[in-house]
Amino acid sequence: MKKILISTGGSGGHVIPAIIFYDHLNSNYDVQIVSDYRGSKFIDNKLYKYKVIDSPRISKNIIFAPFFIISFFISFFKALVFLKRNKIHHLISTGGYMSLPFCIAAKILNINLFLFEPNMVIGRSNRLMTRFSKKVFCYFENIVNFPAKYKHKIVTIERLLRKEIYEAKRNFNKTSSIFRILIIGGSQGASFFDNKIKEVINKFSKNNNIKILQQVSNEKDKVEIMKTYDSLKINYELFLFDKKLYEKMQDIDLAITRCGASALSDLAYFNIPFIAIPFPHAKDNHQYYNAKYFSDLNCCWLLEQNKVHTNKILDLLLSIINDRNEYFKKKKNIEKISSQNNWNTINQKLINTINEY
Repeated sequence: MKKILISTGGSGGHVIPAIIFYDHLNSNYDVQIVSDYRGSKFIDNKLYKYKVIDSPRISKNIIFAPFFIISFFISFFKALVFLKRNKIHHLISTGGYMSLPFCIAAKILNINLFLFEPNMVIGRSNRLMTRFSKKVFCYFENIVNFPAKYKHKIVTIERLLRKEIYEAKRNFNKTSSIFRILIIGGSQGASFFDNKIKEVINKFSKNNNIKILQQVSNEKDKVEIMKTYDSLKINYELFLFDKKLYEKMQDIDLAITRCGASALSDLAYFNIPFIAIPFPHAKDNHQYYNAKYFSDLNCCWLLEQNKVHTNKILDLLLSIINDRNEYFKKKKNIEKISSQNNWNTINQKLINTINEY
């Protein structure tokens, strides 16, 4: 049985797809994951074989350049030894700086390299390694900054979702009078949601029967938001990271969200219209382009954080709840996207592509 290594790390946006690749391929190959320490917190060691090999974080401060170079070469040699010792046949990288040492080592050892790019803008490490890859698994054919001469390497797939999500029942006929709002701050820039969105909810709740399911960035902010919501008698649930969030998404009416590829994929599958507020400091502004894809298909409302204030978000929420025509148009348009997503179809495409090499 051929051996596949999936390199990942950093945020959940990189690690969750790695876990999904593992689940797709584990029956046909000997699969394991390698991650940095940050990414390992998203991996259940009872379900997945994985190894922690840390990679240095890239710093813009020139003072740390020597430290980064030394650390990078240490990570590279660890990757080289790991790949060779474990006789890896294929490497799948889900992107990010933490995968670079393994991608370079795979090239030197002539190991088949496959990349995964879920965003509308190709990541910098993926762009660097595209020339050495066999194929690049993507959700889109037209990706911003993708090297034109390597576009033949793109293999388009439906959005990757955890297997248990397909097994969850989607609720399309909810009759409750409570308007349920999911707020997803993501792993970066969630403090904006902790503060500004909290103000919006405070005002919106005064005349509307709502329930809030909100991701918060830290325990300190969680306590402050709890105090505010308790004082206003808002029905709410707060969480930092929830591996089974999909179980709670089935009854959600609307989401206010950052625009990482994984979050938008889950929302699309459950046909949840959303207000997209991209993280403005995401590399190459990729969250904006992720959201714009859905906005152009009339599946969401797109707001830019630097150009928005609490009253504008509040006015939008009020218009959505008072006039459902536009809401249901977006819900119908999202369903057109999600209806094509099927575990077995993705599974066969991944296996067939890898089996070519």
